[in-house]
Amino acid sequence: MDDQELGFKAGDVVEVMDATNKEWWWGRIMENEGWFPASFIRLRVNQDEPIEDYPLKLEDDREEDGRNAVHRYGMGHTTKDQMRTNVINEILSTERDYIKHLKDICEGYIKQCRKRADMFTEEQLKTIFGNIEDIYKCQKKFVKALEKKFNKDCPHLSEVGSCFLEYQNEFQIYSEYCNNHPNACMELSRLTKVNKYVYFFEACRLLQKMIDISLDGFLLTPVQKICKYPLQLAELLKYTNPQHRDFKDVEAALNAMKNVARLINERKRRLENIDKIAQWQSSIEDWEGEDVLVKSSELIYSGELTKISQPQAKSHQRMFFLFDHQLVCCKKDLLRRDILYYKSRINMDLMEILDAEDGKDKDFNITIKNAFKLHCQDTEEVHLFCAKKPEQKQRWLKAFENERKQVQLDQETGFSITEMQKKQAMLNASKQNQSGKPKAVITRTYYDFLMRQKHPTLPTNLPQQQVFMLAEPKRKPSNFWQNISRLAPFRK
Repeated sequence: MDDQELGFKAGDVVEVMDATNKEWWWGRIMENEGWFPASFIRLRVNQDEPIEDYPLKLEDDREEDGRNAVHRYGMGHTTKDQMRTNVINEILSTERDYIKHLKDICEGYIKQCRKRADMFTEEQLKTIFGNIEDIYKCQKKFVKALEKKFNKDCPHLSEVGSCFLEYQNEFQIYSEYCNNHPNACMELSRLTKVNKYVYFFEACRLLQKMIDISLDGFLLTPVQKICKYPLQLAELLKYTNPQHRDFKDVEAALNAMKNVARLINERKRRLENIDKIAQWQSSIEDWEGEDVLVKSSELIYSGELTKISQPQAKSHQRMFFLFDHQLVCCKKDLLRRDILYYKSRINMDLMEILDAEDGKDKDFNITIKNAFKLHCQDTEEVHLFCAKKPEQKQRWLKAFENERKQVQLDQETGFSITEMQKKQAMLNASKQNQSGKPKAVITRTYYDFLMRQKHPTLPTNLPQQQVFMLAEPKRKPSNFWQNISRLAPFRK
């Protein structure tokens, strides 16, 4: 070990003397001083124990307790302020590096690709690069806002938390990029199987003087960046005293960026669901009207209910699927219960949910149990539904409540599915049906299914008796004709 390196073991308390360098700090243990790796220790100021429990060394070697030190030097000036400075510098440094990456992608790749219409279509470029140009514009404004808040004289006094709060809604554009990223990787993988695309992408990188990373590596950067913000803010909050003017903003910014990351994950899940919804619709027989995805993107609840219709109060057992904005009604096939036929749908945006008490209903003039109503506010039309059990009714009422909450949340967050995503989901569902068994074979009625089946061909070398046995199922011997002959009035 070098003479200027400080040796220590697990459990030792190191007094940090100089933390200006990110990787190596100067510290002291008892009488020994030296350099040590910053990543090898964990700061204990205001974490495991309060600062009052730690004595500080003064210049004349007298010890001063924590309370007096805080009063004289401020909020842990020698350690915590320096660490806050390091974190803020890291945030700014990584942002500037990130901006350069985005600029290289936009000017080095996208700009060159647009010049080669013989190699790339606009749709391909949209698939590969997504909305990265919008992200680049957003991040340039964000960096300028950070630099305005940066205090050059006293970096630890910088108030950067408000910048994250200001741009939290802008950062939601990462949702579209993250959701598209798997498609970008697939398209790149397909193109790079052709040598001319490999050479073209490499020429773009060299022309822009970019570091030796492949294009898919550069395209991963925005996905990593949006996930890193909560980590950086958590680190910044750790070294920000509660009395600091930036404390509340940093705390709020941390929660805001966690919500952004959570929202991105939720949108990714929702987009994965639209493929399942498209496949579900493609399995429904006799579908009428617009696709489910035109209005909806989430299946809230489903189950069997008895629907009672006016004016004769006829009851029908139906399968209901509650999506955001609409309730779809289907009928099960009489013989094959796994087959569903489309019957109708109800626009939930116009409906009011009413809990119906057990007993005689005035509107339908029948006795009901475990029932609820959907009342159309425009046409005054009333739909009556009955569940088999009280708990099923409560689940449906809760589901209707969740449906309204989901619609409201989507409006507040601006969640929507693009027309291209809807079309792609329906196209994938139709391709899946074509690649497997034909839809008509799966969804025709049982009788029709049997009638249209091809007859199996039997080997010609089988004896006639075996052929007859294959065609005729075995039956138990019957005594019917013996009993008849025994009762017959005449005999031969």
